[in-house]
Amino acid sequence: MTLLNCLLSAWYGLPFVSPNNLLVSTINGAGSAIEAVYVLIFLVFAPKKERARVAALFTFVLSVFAVIALVSLLALRDQRRKLFCGFAAAIFSICMYASPLSIMRLVIKTKSVEYMPFLLSLFVFLCGTSWFIYGLLGGDPFVTVPNGCGSALGAIQLILYAIYRNHTTTDGGSEMNGQGHKQLEDDSRATEKKPDHQPIADKV
Repeated sequence: MTLLNCLLSAWYGLPFVSPNNLLVSTINGAGSAIEAVYVLIFLVFAPKKERARVAALFTFVLSVFAVIALVSLLALRDQRRKLFCGFAAAIFSICMYASPLSIMRLVIKTKSVEYMPFLLSLFVFLCGTSWFIYGLLGGDPFVTVPNGCGSALGAIQLILYAIYRNHTTTDGGSEMNGQGHKQLEDDSRATEKKPDHQPIADKV
């Protein structure tokens, strides 16, 4: 989703689609290159079944981008082209920011932030907030709206991290107490089984 978002945003920022948005194009062009490397590394090292699934998704992403780019070039002009590409970029940008919702659900369910790295959540928030402000200053709703959603979702991730950062188990303190009782029981059993090495004279 990040790769598709970067591709569409880079296309949207090109001068013949959206004038005076070259910064959007260059940054998302770099993002597209980085995400492509991530996907290729995954394809190299992933198990065979997972590799086939991601390869199909990768092909789908490139196909969607190709269709949107060709339609905007061949069938649309000026403002219609900008609206079409802007809506496409905004929709998939929201999808990208919403993709960690399953992880957020897992964090709430397990009460653990093991699968939600802090730095990733932080930079999702910072990225969404900075682009949101950029869109406001430039008066571009196709930048403002999706990144406003991203900023809000990033803030929710940070709040979840603050709430559950000290929880390392599914059941929190109860499970820790259970482990403590188990350790005491193990210690007591070890004491009971400990051989008696007292001399016979001392016993008498």
